[in-house]
Amino acid sequence: MTGPTPAELARLDATAQADLVRTGQVNPTELVDAAIACIEAVDPQLNAVIHPQFDEARALAAGDLPDGPFRGVPFLVKDLDNSYEAGRPYHGGTRFLQKHDYRPAADSELIRRYKAAGLVITGRTNCPELGLQPTTEPLTRGATHNPWDPTRSPGGSSGGSAAAVAAGLVPMAHAGDGGGSIRIPASACGLVGLKPSKGRHTNAPENEAWAGLVARNVVSHSVRDTAAALDVISGPMSGDPYQAPPPAGPFRAEVGADAGALRVGWIVDDPTGGLPTEPACAEAVQATLALLEAAGHRVEDSAPEGLQSDQLIGHFTTCFGAWTLQELGQLEALVGQPMVDGDVEPGTAAIAELGRTVTAVEYLDALDALHTWTRGLTSWWETHDVLVLPTMPVLPTLLGAFAGTPDNPLEGLALSTTVVLFTAPFNISGQPAISLPLHWTEDGLPVGVQLVAAYGREDLLLRVAAQLEAAAPWADRTPPIFAG
Repeated sequence: MTGPTPAELARLDATAQADLVRTGQVNPTELVDAAIACIEAVDPQLNAVIHPQFDEARALAAGDLPDGPFRGVPFLVKDLDNSYEAGRPYHGGTRFLQKHDYRPAADSELIRRYKAAGLVITGRTNCPELGLQPTTEPLTRGATHNPWDPTRSPGGSSGGSAAAVAAGLVPMAHAGDGGGSIRIPASACGLVGLKPSKGRHTNAPENEAWAGLVARNVVSHSVRDTAAALDVISGPMSGDPYQAPPPAGPFRAEVGADAGALRVGWIVDDPTGGLPTEPACAEAVQATLALLEAAGHRVEDSAPEGLQSDQLIGHFTTCFGAWTLQELGQLEALVGQPMVDGDVEPGTAAIAELGRTVTAVEYLDALDALHTWTRGLTSWWETHDVLVLPTMPVLPTLLGAFAGTPDNPLEGLALSTTVVLFTAPFNISGQPAISLPLHWTEDGLPVGVQLVAAYGREDLLLRVAAQLEAAAPWADRTPPIFAG
């Protein structure tokens, strides 16, 4: 390589790498070769990249790439979340798809849009089975390790993507979020993670996932990368069941735009009096509020009523079981074979069994209750602009913490409900929410802070996120396990 070294490239975000290609300082092959060198050198410590596509990536980089905003930038996709790529393995963390070597016949629309942006897919990342846990420890592939502390989880379900980006293997990676699965890994790994509004992007060829709770985007090092990636994937297709209101302009243009003087509310503790928020997570929120006040925003001790309730968890669990059971049936249809014992993990099978007990009327009643709850929650944004709260009420968990037992395979699910305490509500409401790496503990663990705006207002979130990034920059922070 005649240009920057792989170690130097590892410290650049995707926008900066694309600029090097655009100005002729490097070519796509050099970027891809550098990423491959980083993956080969560092990933054995992480177990983040489970399906390398190095030969294919090199061939693409040497060919005629689309002239998109990320032309030539190496990219990883999560082995889940509508990342169907023609001829490539797609296993979703399951032994079932792995043993049948399932490979889609065509790209999903999401993958088409990534490729049209000029991104070069270099491999696929690890994920928990079907994305059902906020950690990344599938029995099929083993645990992914957090580059900030390899004894801890990188979060889930996009933990493989987050660990890879945090360690500098690629500058940005695909992620998906049904209860916090973009934001939780972003928090655990010191990254930016934006869950878009419901209907912001198409889910084709799927209609929706988890009744529309699941959204896709990326984990990245910078607000500008996250905004530009959202531009890449945004927009409906004919036949989509719903769509978010179109933005006034490109999301990338919101980075650096004036946010005005906003009314900001906050919360740090579980309003039901349950699990106490760890001090570092509460401190991160308070420090962020101080930054917002200094930027001219009006901070008020206010938060939506009913953010959590025992009834909410019950209704969500009813739907969760039904969605899991449906998804197992969809996997059987993909390969044309029935599942047998051992094809999915005990916890997944137990969740599906919960779904098997749910009648159609019970499911519809639970879904209707979630919609009714959303009406009450979102009314708070009629008088406020942004809610600030922890991404997680706890620090990144130790690996193994979510493991079930033979007698109680659902034991991990109980812990999961505490970790997603502050993220899952906004999947239910469909609002955009972003986790920003604004705090670190004394011993060097990242702590994310979450900002939530009204439905369809990603533009506002990106403006405020860019203000915070400028006020408390994180670009120079790198974990102990890092390609550079």
